[in-house]
Amino acid sequence: MRTFSPTPADIERAWHVIDADGAVLGRVATEAATLLRGKHKPTWAPHLDSGDHVVVINAAKLDVSQRKREGKQYWRHSGYPGSIRSESLDELLTRNPERVVRLAVKGMLPKTRQGRSQLTRLRVYAGADHPHAAQQPTPRGSK
Repeated sequence: MRTFSPTPADIERAWHVIDADGAVLGRVATEAATLLRGKHKPTWAPHLDSGDHVVVINAAKLDVSQRKREGKQYWRHSGYPGSIRSESLDELLTRNPERVVRLAVKGMLPKTRQGRSQLTRLRVYAGADHPHAAQQPTPRGSK
């Protein structure tokens, strides 16, 4: 029996919506990363980008424990000496909740060209509204 290898013509991209209201950050991120990579499909192959589009709504209403809100730090560095900046999860959630979800999903994707292209199909919104109703996304549960 020959091994099936999907061609670009075999790849069909669907749209999914994940509601993050009251959901744990890691559960939302793993669900989104699985859908973006296409590992939920029977035609998944590690060398092809066969993932779907993912829309995450209500990112501002994530369920994160108080200990993690205060203890988890996000670091960024411009490359200049002494220019490292840190920010707690609580500060980043109040300032930019979309970035929290995007960084969590980014850490679960491959650190390659393929992973960067998969991340472009992730859309994150702080509220319940999103402009992708025309694509008829199917709801996915992550609570």
